[in-house]
Amino acid sequence: MSVSIIVAFITGVLGPILLLFIKNKLEKKTEKPDMVLETLKVSELVMTKLDHIKDEFKGDRVWVAQFHNGGNFYPTGKSMAKFSIIYESVAPSVSSIQGNFHNIPVNLFSRSINQLLEHDKIEISDFKDETVATYGLKYIAEDTGCKSGYLFAIKCIEGRFIGMLGIDYTKRKTKLNEESVNQLLVQSTSIGGVLMNHLQQ
Repeated sequence: MSVSIIVAFITGVLGPILLLFIKNKLEKKTEKPDMVLETLKVSELVMTKLDHIKDEFKGDRVWVAQFHNGGNFYPTGKSMAKFSIIYESVAPSVSSIQGNFHNIPVNLFSRSINQLLEHDKIEISDFKDETVATYGLKYIAEDTGCKSGYLFAIKCIEGRFIGMLGIDYTKRKTKLNEESVNQLLVQSTSIGGVLMNHLQQ
């Protein structure tokens, strides 16, 4: 086979095929991920974690709330900070609260949210014990049938406060020991990693 035929074959056949192959590879890398598919994957990961927390710590209701922009103030146009319970796992015969906590202005829970921002956790072993600080959550606990509740800040790696992990005990008062609380802090960090990975895609 002559050199000119080989050169013609490479430039005329292999060249365009190779170019097409490289172009397809680059396009696949720049394609945006399927938002619905990614959301379902994240939801599955978070729900698996919540089910695990509920079982391991014998909780009756475990939930994750995320902060979001809920619209704008009039007339300034400044964004409103709100939160919604996005994920929830409940034990049999325990009522869901997810539908009641949608687009809630952050300022309605400023005491509890400030406590989480500064200290990463709220421990309320008995909502009826007057000596236990409830940070304005006592009346919510009465409405939701919560006897004991624990909340943990969900923060991203950079330290930004992006949400809350809650574990509620509705059937009995429950005092978690320090080791359990520390394990739940680790779980909230893990959930924060999953959520931030999704939000940055």
